[in-house]
Amino acid sequence: MLYHTSIDAMLETNFSLMQHHKWSLSDIEHMIPWEKEVYVNFLVKYLEKQKLEAQQAAAADANAW
Repeated sequence: MLYHTSIDAMLETNFSLMQHHKWSLSDIEHMIPWEKEVYVNFLVKYLEKQKLEAQQAAAADANAW
C-alpha cells in the first residue's frame, strides 16, 4: 500500500479500476506499490487525452453548423 494514500482512497481506486477498466483485483494487489501508482498515472493521462479529444470533436461539430 502507498503510505500516503488512505485505505478509503486505495479501495476506491481499486474499485474504479475493476469496475470501469476491467482490471482484476489479483492483478492490482500483486503490483508493487510504485508500479500501481505509475499505471494509474498513465491511465489518468490517457483519460484526460480522450476527454480533450472528445471536447475538440464536439466543438468542431458545433462550429460546423
